[in-house]
Amino acid sequence: MAATSSAPPLTQPRSTVAVIGLGSIGGVAAGCLAALGRFDVVACVRKPIDKLTLEEPNGTVDVQLRVLADPQKAEPADWVLLCTKTYQTEAASPWLARLCTRATRVAVLQNGIDHVARVAPLANGATVIPVIVYYNGERLAPDRVRLRQGASSDFVVANDAAGQAFAQLFAGTPLRLQLGDDFITIAWRKLLINAIASPITALTLQRQAVLRRADVKELALALLDEAIAVGRAEGATLADDEAARTLATLFTFAGELGTSMYFDRLAGRKLEVDALTGAIVAAGARHGIATPLNNALLALLRAINDATE
Repeated sequence: MAATSSAPPLTQPRSTVAVIGLGSIGGVAAGCLAALGRFDVVACVRKPIDKLTLEEPNGTVDVQLRVLADPQKAEPADWVLLCTKTYQTEAASPWLARLCTRATRVAVLQNGIDHVARVAPLANGATVIPVIVYYNGERLAPDRVRLRQGASSDFVVANDAAGQAFAQLFAGTPLRLQLGDDFITIAWRKLLINAIASPITALTLQRQAVLRRADVKELALALLDEAIAVGRAEGATLADDEAARTLATLFTFAGELGTSMYFDRLAGRKLEVDALTGAIVAAGARHGIATPLNNALLALLRAINDATE
């Protein structure tokens, strides 16, 4: 994978970037783009805010955004960043209907797999770009987010024209981007990370340091073995030592970091179960591959969701 970093010409007309969902991922992305001063950034939210404060490795910056709380007031945008939870995609459809035309590019910054299949039917013929997100974002308040970086890149997109355009969009921001030639494998590698870090931190109500326990590492490796078998059946090219590689990647993040599922459970919000563990179990069932440990986690996570609804 090769990094891209060249900025667009200064004479390029200002583009409009609409960000749907200003949580930990969307807030960081919106803050980074707005801080460039190169784009008109529109935040599509449920509750308006006056400004956004972004804490990032080089300091803290306050940015002004145009904020919309009513989809009916939205106008077509050049770019749309869909940063909601996967289970909120359908609820975002009124925004997509107003923001998207065939000329729009929709970048899907969501967990799981099947980004295009999930979003394309709602996007009015817009180009849908699946994006794998690696940075750790934390929403400290409705108007304040924190960026922490651990892995070697913050975004990975397909190495095609749409992915290269997304790379240009974020050129000059603190967010590091790589282009990948085998997107199925890339998506499954990210799913493997989420499939252990998210459920285990949510169920134990502990941050990522819990993954370093010897007994939890043993459980994580067993969960990964199941998921890797499923990923290979789905077409992902996963290495013989993929489970160990996945844990090594996770351990590049500081132990005090949480996961989005951990923070959702602390806040009493619905957990993003079916896009992560649920996706593994469902794919395993399609291929006749047993996933008893992931199935056990799925039952526990769904029980938590049932208690929060």
